[in-house]
Amino acid sequence: MDRTELVELLSPASLRLLDSLPPYDSHGDVVKLVSDLRKAGHAPGLVSAVLSQSRLRVKATLKFGEFAERMLFTEAGLEQATRLRVAALHAGRFAGLGAALGHPPRVADLGCGIGGDAMALAALDLPVVAIDADEVTATVASFNLAPFPNASALQADAETFDLADFDAVWLDPARRTSGHSNTTRLTRSEDYSPSLDFAYLLATRLPLGMKLGPGHDRDLIPVDAEAQWVSVDGQLVEMGLWFGALVRPGIRRSALLLTPGGTHELTAPEDSADVEAGSLGNYVYEPDGAVIRARLIGDLARSLDAHMVSEGIAYLTNDRLTPTPFASAFRVLETLPFDEKKLRLALLERRIGTLEIKKRGVDVDPATLRTRLKLKGPESATLILTQAAGHRIALLVERVR
Repeated sequence: MDRTELVELLSPASLRLLDSLPPYDSHGDVVKLVSDLRKAGHAPGLVSAVLSQSRLRVKATLKFGEFAERMLFTEAGLEQATRLRVAALHAGRFAGLGAALGHPPRVADLGCGIGGDAMALAALDLPVVAIDADEVTATVASFNLAPFPNASALQADAETFDLADFDAVWLDPARRTSGHSNTTRLTRSEDYSPSLDFAYLLATRLPLGMKLGPGHDRDLIPVDAEAQWVSVDGQLVEMGLWFGALVRPGIRRSALLLTPGGTHELTAPEDSADVEAGSLGNYVYEPDGAVIRARLIGDLARSLDAHMVSEGIAYLTNDRLTPTPFASAFRVLETLPFDEKKLRLALLERRIGTLEIKKRGVDVDPATLRTRLKLKGPESATLILTQAAGHRIALLVERVR
């Protein structure tokens, strides 16, 4: 969304029109909807703006639930926005500062984007000011924060904003190229805005929490920070860094899993020591991505009385089933040689129908292999391409939890 579209939207009549639209359906007759809106006398620019927002609201439901129905978005802002469920946990950390301060902490949300984290902070009655350097983004954040009397948004430069009146800082550096649509992810941390150097220096003055991508270079994690990798319904979504009074005692590494069944967490004072590689067992465990990134596989293996399939491979294996929320468990049906022709014949004999292909440390394109196998039949299974005892193998497995 550019400034022209935003101006089109920010009137009571335009917002009423947006709210009156049916949920956006990309498979529906969008052309007819556009035609109907034009026949009703709405200008082309307004029609384009409300339909774009309607589409983004549907897309945003995954992150914001029913709140998305009354929010405004930019494409780039939605891409980087924190899921509301995760943002609520961020806000909870800041709320915990209140006991020591004697009052709810005043939080500056630097690089606020569309205001998702600021909404969560305000929902816990924390006074928050959301800051973004981009005029359109700051205006969208202001709209989204309007229901909260203790929240406001400003257009300002995060690195020069006066923080004298604040007790803590939340920082979500821009990790995409500038603009509101058709942006790409920045791969170099030195290109983030605000910069990491600014953030780390600020963390020496104020309690600070910061959101980064889950694949962020671990060598750049400061030794005094608590690093927490967060997974939502099996999808690794972020790494959070916490500094100062926001760091939990004795914790420097954490894997936090948010699942339909609840919240689960593994914590440690440092990366856990790996376990030795052993022989293949009856059950294979695939650790959640947060556990892998947090390098807590060793702790998970010891809790399962399991060992690695091979050095450097994330799969764990043992001879008994041990339920855990931190890993998917598979029963090994058969071990097959990793030879494409033999593998294809073996699987065709079993008439495997729906086949999910996973790989660890094996140079093969699962999509290409799936096409070549030309599998048929009603059954379903998972093929894990991996290596054990120095040999490439294929494990035909079924999920047991």
